[in-house]
Amino acid sequence: MKTIFEEMGGTYTQVGDYLLPNLTLPDEEKDIVLGRFGMAHKKYLKENKKILYSELMISGKLFSHCKEVEDRAGDMLYDLIHQMAKSEGITEQLKESDQMAWVGDMNNIKQRAMEIIFAKVIYNV
Repeated sequence: MKTIFEEMGGTYTQVGDYLLPNLTLPDEEKDIVLGRFGMAHKKYLKENKKILYSELMISGKLFSHCKEVEDRAGDMLYDLIHQMAKSEGITEQLKESDQMAWVGDMNNIKQRAMEIIFAKVIYNV
């Protein structure tokens, strides 16, 4: 009698007394490389949303889901930094006249934008 896994085309490898399923990632998942935001979202899911993490992992959609979150977060970071810099009057003229002040202001903006992204995108499912 075949298991459901075998009926769906799955195979096993015998290791000692155990039959272990031969599991591989789908081809489209193998080429996905996650960056900072994607890895952070994956870690969040694994530690805090275990059922969703398992469902995505089993269905073979975990990496594509995390890549979508990463892309959305990256776009949002770019937009937020530009919007915040514009609203606070941080311009190229400041960069030319006082580089240290410009770097400090931009680092502050980037950090605030990252906090927003982590709260609204990475930790929000």
